[in-house]
Amino acid sequence: MQSLSLAGAVALLAAVATPAAAKPDAKLLAAATAARPEQLKLLETIVNIDSGTGDVAGGTKVGAILIEQLKALGATVRTVPAEIPGLPDNIVATVTGTGKTRILMIGHLDTVFEPGTAARWPYRVEGDRAHGPGVGDEKGGVVQGITALKLLKQLAFRDFAKITILIESSEERGSPGTRKLIASLLADHDVELNLEPGDAPDKVTVWRKGSTVLTIDVTGKAAHAGVAPQDGRNAAVELLHQLGDLDAFPHTGDGLTVNLTMMQAGKRNNIIPDHASATFSVRNRVPAQIEEVVARLEKNAQTVAVPGTTATIKREAAYPPLATNAATDALASRATAIYADLGRKLGTGGNGGASQSALAAAAGLPALDGLGPAGGNFHSDGEYIDLTTVTPRLYLLTALIMQLGKQGAPPRY
Repeated sequence: MQSLSLAGAVALLAAVATPAAAKPDAKLLAAATAARPEQLKLLETIVNIDSGTGDVAGGTKVGAILIEQLKALGATVRTVPAEIPGLPDNIVATVTGTGKTRILMIGHLDTVFEPGTAARWPYRVEGDRAHGPGVGDEKGGVVQGITALKLLKQLAFRDFAKITILIESSEERGSPGTRKLIASLLADHDVELNLEPGDAPDKVTVWRKGSTVLTIDVTGKAAHAGVAPQDGRNAAVELLHQLGDLDAFPHTGDGLTVNLTMMQAGKRNNIIPDHASATFSVRNRVPAQIEEVVARLEKNAQTVAVPGTTATIKREAAYPPLATNAATDALASRATAIYADLGRKLGTGGNGGASQSALAAAAGLPALDGLGPAGGNFHSDGEYIDLTTVTPRLYLLTALIMQLGKQGAPPRY
């Protein structure tokens, strides 16, 4: 891909004009523009390597490429084993400066895609969009974070105490392999910048829903389906009974949503199933909403339609909501002003996708999310990033880091 001239970059970045004259940092803009070909080449390389959550070999391969990049920048890099089995190591890289602000960037290398996806659906560019498994969620953001560190080194900017980038390996499952590590890093930093993708057309994320996994688990009794079905206790039939109340919960919208995502029952077609389960993705704006859903499912589980079966509710907590708060709004205002210098308008919004920024906010740390390239159709074979946002977003992230280094972060709350 050909590199853009500085004049061409300014024209590209001014696609959405603002009334004020654009006054970008010329050196930073030139550096961000020049970094584009290498940035996109690295993105293509890691998108074409499968690294779905739990793919240890693929995640380790992607991690090795990223570690090499970080070490070349002079960062101190350490790998931290995941806190549960079956996950690749997490990566923590730190660069130190001469200032006071401690800045934490968080990204993740795991995707939602199964092994073999990259071979069937490799990185490709169509018009102003780049497609591929995890191109937005969130390999594009991880590459952007590393590239921002490259620009800071190139510009000899060191007016910060330290910048840490955590690249973790289990975000798509709620970070079960990283919770203790995240907590320790949050306690040792002043602000968190999250590398999740921005929502199209060009937004940062100022609120998110919480995410909890709930499972209805039914136990019955196996029996020969032809010879003695009467001796069985059909767990699958009872599961259907338990699911009868599903439409009591909303499935879409900006508030609480409860959606059935997985079902399992039976192992052979000639055996009455003795086990069945259904898993739900519950997304909530208010913490108490989770308790309301759990209470209703548990009440339903007390009554079974198939005698001899039992139903239980299992809960796997993930992320709390990222609620609207003054510290996040203050960071978004800074980002909006930086983007305006480029002649671009930065939107703000929220969605039902959870992230580590909720953990940062819960710990009282100022956090801003959605700082990766903007895109859409995440978690599907239509996932993409908008290539016209790649260089502006790199400029934005780097300039925001520089401003936080010089001016400090909003206070903890």
